[in-house]
Amino acid sequence: MLFAVALGFVGWTWWGSLVPDTYSMDDMGVADFGGGEAVAHEAAHGGSAVGVDTLTGPPDGEPDVSETLVARAGKVEIGGDGARAVDGYTLNDTSPGPVIRAKQGDLVEVRLVNESVPDGVTLHWHGVDVPNAEDGVAGVTQDAVQEGEEHVYRFVAEDAGTYWYHSHQVSHEQVKRGLLGTLVIEPARGPSTDDVVAAVHTYSGQRTVQGMVGEQHVEAAAGSTRRVRVVNTNDGAVRTWVSGAPYRVVAVDGREINGPTPVEGKTVSVPAGGRVDLEVEIPDDGVRVSFGGGASLVLGPADADAPTDDEPKQRFDPLTYGSPADIGFDPDAADRSFEYRIGRRIGFLDGRPGFWWTINGSIFPDVPMYMVQEGDVVRMTISNDSGKVHPMHLHGHHAVVLSRDGVSASGSPWWVDSLDVRDGETFEVALVADNPGIWMDHCHNLIHASEGLVAHLSYVGVSTPFRVGGADHNHPE
Repeated sequence: MLFAVALGFVGWTWWGSLVPDTYSMDDMGVADFGGGEAVAHEAAHGGSAVGVDTLTGPPDGEPDVSETLVARAGKVEIGGDGARAVDGYTLNDTSPGPVIRAKQGDLVEVRLVNESVPDGVTLHWHGVDVPNAEDGVAGVTQDAVQEGEEHVYRFVAEDAGTYWYHSHQVSHEQVKRGLLGTLVIEPARGPSTDDVVAAVHTYSGQRTVQGMVGEQHVEAAAGSTRRVRVVNTNDGAVRTWVSGAPYRVVAVDGREINGPTPVEGKTVSVPAGGRVDLEVEIPDDGVRVSFGGGASLVLGPADADAPTDDEPKQRFDPLTYGSPADIGFDPDAADRSFEYRIGRRIGFLDGRPGFWWTINGSIFPDVPMYMVQEGDVVRMTISNDSGKVHPMHLHGHHAVVLSRDGVSASGSPWWVDSLDVRDGETFEVALVADNPGIWMDHCHNLIHASEGLVAHLSYVGVSTPFRVGGADHNHPE
């Protein structure tokens, strides 16, 4: 009898874990209103929901920045001594793809052409708070662009900073194999920044910076100042440090630090998907910025011989760095408060037995759909008891860190869109819900996302006409 009961329970659990071959994100998850008003989608808009496909960037007007990116499957050529080519994907025959540069306020238009990526492709503008229809998530904000097809993205570059773009179709494979590039938005006023873009990506064990292994030299006059825009496109954290001079951390995830001070003898850990801007004054012998795996940049005169220091053991901590400043809203007056508890347990994911990630104790698809209304002040507590670190990435918004493990943030406002939550850690963050849509909130170790570590922030009254799976073969993870 007990065996029959146990077998029945296992069968019921297995059946309940199955995910349909095709589904709408509107029907997924468990609605969580965070203690705020529970309003049905239709009621919020007089009986009809707003489609994410209508939440577009400006449809008309001559773009200030126009780029065509052609996605191809094939060999990815890696630069530098001893490098080897790998099978993967390119954008305009390179990986990373072209650096796209814009000024704050520019209208950006990017035409994505899929020449030969068999699973389809999209472009997600990581860290850019674009309108929802431009977010590039297959099955949620658009259909994947199949071979021979194209898709146009249009958005205003509202916030200056360092960002990147990558596919969000089968992303745990396509990003790893090269479908990515960087986007730099410079301030509207003032001269162009004298910067160095350093996108760090590992191709089949080869740590690269801008597609090159080993040491690279960037000529810079002694006494000049350079901003190094570090972009981590890997699934795990990248550690970076500076040898030969102090540095300042002047931006995190595209947001400027208030009152940055000189840093020496510390390593900066950049989460998967995250960005950190380092500012260095170039000494006579140059300066070296290291990224692990033998990859480094030497900035200085042509004959510069910057020192090679071991990675410092001390870690830079954004929680206490810089000077406090007004964040523009009161987190203590939150309209909604959510929990995002990451764990792990034995169970079934789409009928497959395993040791799966959980959110608030449940395995995908029984995970939260965090429901908000436009204008809400939102607090979220993110905790991790899973045994692994998780770089958590929220689309369409930046959140400010309020505390870590009960210790309040005391430095510059620490705004993030990609946040490493280590095992045993708890963060409190806050944001203003000011960008309507359906937004992914997921781990950017993308294989973890493909294994169910995905939730969504959804605005009441917004729905999607797109479907995951089905005839359009949409698979965001």
